[in-house]
Amino acid sequence: MDFQDYYFSCTLCPHNCRVNRLTGQRGLCGETGELRLAKAGLHFGEEPPLTGGGGSGTIFLSGCSMSCPFCQNYQISRSLQNDGGIGRVVSSDEFIEICAALRDEGAENINLVTPSHMAPTLVSYLKKVRKAGILLPLAWNSSGFESSKTVEMAAEVVDIWLPDLKTLDDDAARRIYGIKKYPEAAAAAILQMADFGTVDMNKNGLMGRGLMVRHLILPGELDSTRGVLLWFAENLKGRAWLSLMSQYTPVHIPGEKRNIPERQLSEAEYERVLEWLEEFGIDDGFVQDLVPGEAWLPDFRKPNPFSSDLSRIIWKG
Repeated sequence: MDFQDYYFSCTLCPHNCRVNRLTGQRGLCGETGELRLAKAGLHFGEEPPLTGGGGSGTIFLSGCSMSCPFCQNYQISRSLQNDGGIGRVVSSDEFIEICAALRDEGAENINLVTPSHMAPTLVSYLKKVRKAGILLPLAWNSSGFESSKTVEMAAEVVDIWLPDLKTLDDDAARRIYGIKKYPEAAAAAILQMADFGTVDMNKNGLMGRGLMVRHLILPGELDSTRGVLLWFAENLKGRAWLSLMSQYTPVHIPGEKRNIPERQLSEAEYERVLEWLEEFGIDDGFVQDLVPGEAWLPDFRKPNPFSSDLSRIIWKG
């Protein structure tokens, strides 16, 4: 099957929109069948085994199969709401050039941010990237909300899996994200990712293969976090790493009507979650320091959305 055939009646994520993205229709991801990129550059704010000394070679895609009500990247992720959003269509040749530029600038890996809705195109292009001699580890930095077919397709080229696990609570999924089926879909996708092998580090202490599950702790929603930690301990301990993030900051997206937590994580909440890590015996992975403020929030309207300490832009759409 040609990679474009997957967009004819799209079921790449569990929304199963079944729209014909080849004719310009947009699913809930907000994208047609053309690959659009917003930015690409070296990112120094990822977990240490991804950042290394050279930085992670992040490629930010336009669109997303979820519309989280506090998304820090909403300027590029919400194509439907933002008049198409930020980004430009790229060909396979230009995509290869972007990957080559990241490699030449010292990137430790190629890190695809929100890739799931464009999986067929990316897999096709990334095979050409490999043939061009660009052999950096490929990271799939996703929301976790993807179909089994999409994970299987991506596995043809992916080395490192970086899915979010936002919640496993049906009520929280419906109330916060508006997607009641997120827990079931994400758990199944992440377990499928885990089947492709345990974490493997190279001689420089960098992640070369395996699964790292990311979970963002939401203020006032610690029961949801406890459920995620318990599930991880029972299903993935010894098979994957956990990255626990404390960076939640209220982002007020224009037109967003869903309620979001209006504060950052408290020190008491942070300490409670650390106690649970010890309780469940989870020690493979990383815990983000509790740092107040919002100076780190990106603005994709700027040439460099991040501070110069966090990122160096190589390509912009």
